[in-house]
Amino acid sequence: MSAERFTGVEDTLFIPLAARVKMSRRFPEYFYDQKALDLEHLDQVRRINEKSSEYSAIASVARYYNMDQFALTFLNENKNGIIINLGVGLESMNYRIARPDTHFYAVDFPKVIDARRAILGEAPNETLIGCDVTDMKWTEQVDVAKPSLLVVSGVFQYFKENVVFQFIKDVQQIFKQAEMVFDATNEVGIKYAQKYVKKTGNTSAMMYFYINEAEKFVQQAGVDLIETRGFYDVARKMIGKKTRFYTRIAMKVADDKKRTILLHVKL
Repeated sequence: MSAERFTGVEDTLFIPLAARVKMSRRFPEYFYDQKALDLEHLDQVRRINEKSSEYSAIASVARYYNMDQFALTFLNENKNGIIINLGVGLESMNYRIARPDTHFYAVDFPKVIDARRAILGEAPNETLIGCDVTDMKWTEQVDVAKPSLLVVSGVFQYFKENVVFQFIKDVQQIFKQAEMVFDATNEVGIKYAQKYVKKTGNTSAMMYFYINEAEKFVQQAGVDLIETRGFYDVARKMIGKKTRFYTRIAMKVADDKKRTILLHVKL
């Protein structure tokens, strides 16, 4: 099966998929995604992995490793909780977590959802919603009264800051019991990320949003900060010695200088 070649921001959905394939082959003890491996034959995956570095793959997958941990903790604390994956692309969290009693909502642009449905199918415990995540019409298909975890992975970077603040304000007004986890880079990190995206051949997906100080951001956004963590805390302990020298240094620098962080907030 082959997929159409998307352009612009939508083309980036293949970058994390390719990283999940590469890491599942290279470091399965840290991260393993069978659903991603089922898609390693795609031309986009092959082309991206021919150009990508070990560090860029770990950078992408560390985000998903931590998002999975956030989601599992949330579900353990909220037995009837739901997971809403915004800007889902070809993300396969619902397959990795494998909880048939948990419902997952997957939201992205309509043609991305069409591609997701064609490539991954639609699991019995998920609802695919084709909609711009900033258009709150997608919430009409979600039970907003249930405890909800909004997973926003690799998305906010493509928004202007005012759009991020407005999005948070909108979901606060709609959801009754909601938390959100998302990743962010600082001003220096966004420059490195932009360079990598261009290297993969996608020159039209510009990045804008960054966070230099988490505490200042949550105050401005009007949310409560539950936790922040670095991308590589677990990766450095589990596979750090098996990685290349540059990768080890890059992970340490990213964590020490907080170039890449994950935030867990209560909305």
